Amino acid sequence: MNVNLSILDLTVIGVYIVALLFIGLFVGIKEKITSSKDLFLGGGKLKWPAIGFSIFSTNVSPMMVVGTAGLAYSKGMVSANFEWLAWIFLMLMAMVFAPHYLNNKISTMPEFLKVRYGKNAYHFLSYYLLFSILFLWLGGALYVGGKIIAEIFSIHLAWSVIVIALLATSFTVLGGLKAIVRTDIFQSIIIIVGSIILIYMGMEKIGGFEKLYAKVPEDHWKLFLTNDDKYSWYTIILGYPVVAIFYFCTDQMIVQKTLAAKNIEEGQKGAVFTSFLKMLMPLLFIPGLLCVVLFPDIEADNAYVTMVTNLLPSGLVGLIVAAMLAALINTVAAGFNSFSTIFTLELYKRKYPHITPMQEKKVGQYVILLCSVLAVGVAITFSFLGKEVFEITQSLMGFFAPPLSAVFLLGVLWKRATPKAGEITLIGGGILCLIVCLCYNLNIPKDFDKVPFMLLSFYLFAILSAVLVVSSYLTTPAPEKALPSLKESYANMGYSSSKKIWMLWLCICVMMICLYIYFN
Repeated sequence: MNVNLSILDLTVIGVYIVALLFIGLFVGIKEKITSSKDLFLGGGKLKWPAIGFSIFSTNVSPMMVVGTAGLAYSKGMVSANFEWLAWIFLMLMAMVFAPHYLNNKISTMPEFLKVRYGKNAYHFLSYYLLFSILFLWLGGALYVGGKIIAEIFSIHLAWSVIVIALLATSFTVLGGLKAIVRTDIFQSIIIIVGSIILIYMGMEKIGGFEKLYAKVPEDHWKLFLTNDDKYSWYTIILGYPVVAIFYFCTDQMIVQKTLAAKNIEEGQKGAVFTSFLKMLMPLLFIPGLLCVVLFPDIEADNAYVTMVTNLLPSGLVGLIVAAMLAALINTVAAGFNSFSTIFTLELYKRKYPHITPMQEKKVGQYVILLCSVLAVGVAITFSFLGKEVFEITQSLMGFFAPPLSAVFLLGVLWKRATPKAGEITLIGGGILCLIVCLCYNLNIPKDFDKVPFMLLSFYLFAILSAVLVVSSYLTTPAPEKALPSLKESYANMGYSSSKKIWMLWLCICVMMICLYIYFN
């Protein structure tokens, strides 16, 4: 793909990145990041607009933009399922999981498992999450972003990955989570507006929606595909919930934004706001459908960047590229922040419990530097897998998800789940899932990678849930005080979920049902 950026485009990109780094420095100086809470949780003062935009921006990273447009290019509207079904699990996180998290005043997911299942599960999850953040978030995001930047600027993938890692590292160390959240808002708006303009320009070139509908293959307009497809209706219905519970309810990078809320109500409103923003996701997959007509002979992963660089005017191309680069930096920065949070608060502080908040902050910053080096190595390794961006990122998530989805979901909903059962499921299931993930990506045995990864994710989740239930009945129950009920968690915080928030969720539900009826 040949991309010729004008002097204006390059100037816009340069100014944008300098401004991004300045914001990180400004926040670091103005907000006086003097402790780990300031660095990791933004001081615990975030309000619902910042939370909503930040979750949305973390989710709508360049990794998702490129992957969603690429899947739309090759498969069509099936890509919408990965966004339009998310509201169910954002609601689950906000209304069921978050009250438990905030009531127990936790900063990380391993802390919650310590309360629910005990120290062994807590210790294992600390390492498991570090591993998943490094490979799923950081390796995947750096690989996708590096591929975009390498294509646009005609440089080697390794150099583009290193540059992104350096920018993200400096940004995180300077400003912490608060700087990430503030710039997330700006990036989200630019990507949304840029996609609207891109769709308008593409429609103008094609001649309107009717001509687009006629020229795009008929099966590209289906939300659910037939039984013989990797993204068939039943693989999505069975497999997506497993991934979504892990991603929206237990993943440190997403949940951390809610944990940083000023209070539980602000966190819940932020999740509702994110769900409304999710309805805008056609802005990301429609460019992929337009690209099918306008540029029919390209690689799927190049669909979004091809549309941007060929349809938008000089200057606006630079702005969109700069916003994608900045959003990528924020995604990687958020990954560094989460990795550092878990390592510092769950591993280092456990060994050195008497360190001061200032020492915690310094350790966290050093860990960010080390993490950036490891992430670059992982990203470069991904370039040898030879798979589409969306499949790499989603399959990794699908294999990391089952043990966490099982122990967290049953741990919250079922008091009878015992510490020993959680430990067995988490440790045994984690090892099993990592082995299956390795075999899938190495295609061992032959043609194993032809099995839908979402179906494998569901099978693993079902097996591990059964193991958790059976082993719970065979082992000693946890004390009743181990985890308050949902009602008790609300009461302990002096708050009950408002009718207004539930009405907003009902509105989202009705709107989503209408969308599915219309498109199916």
